[in-house]
Amino acid sequence: MRKILTITVLVVFILFSCKTGIDPETYQEYQSKGNEVTNLAQATLLSNVGSAIQKGGPEYAVEFCNLKVSGIVDSLNQVNNCKISRISEKNRNPGNALKTKADKKLWELFEMSAQTDTVIQDNNAILYYKRINTAMPACLKCHGNPDADINSSTKEKLQRLYPKDLATGYDLNEFRGLWKVEFNMQ
Repeated sequence: MRKILTITVLVVFILFSCKTGIDPETYQEYQSKGNEVTNLAQATLLSNVGSAIQKGGPEYAVEFCNLKVSGIVDSLNQVNNCKISRISEKNRNPGNALKTKADKKLWELFEMSAQTDTVIQDNNAILYYKRINTAMPACLKCHGNPDADINSSTKEKLQRLYPKDLATGYDLNEFRGLWKVEFNMQ
């Protein structure tokens, strides 16, 4: 049954990719750019969040993320001439919800397969999507099981700053979200 589902997902993915009209050279170019941008964004955020955890523990890191991460991402947007965001079905910040039909379709594809990234064309933009997993034990201090991984002061901070938080309950290496990078073609 799982094999049939995986094959179905791959067929849908291939059909979806073919409809984008992106030639292989352009696909490769934006896949490379997107990977470079998301690697930089991931490294920058992890470095800053790691420093915040060292400074004041996970509850301090939650406040840091609430106040500072959007500014860091905005700076990376300007430097890389793109729009970087993180999206998830189980988002912490309501602004990071799956919004478009493409977001929702791609979420399903990434959720059902080992897909790591893809490039699509949407109107006048090229969109790069890349998988985000809870790759390090430190991720679980804010995104793990609320009863086992997240301490009480961090839970309180999360509830205060993100009252509609959906981004907990993850295990190590579980699919948590997608990087989405929008490159304007004009």
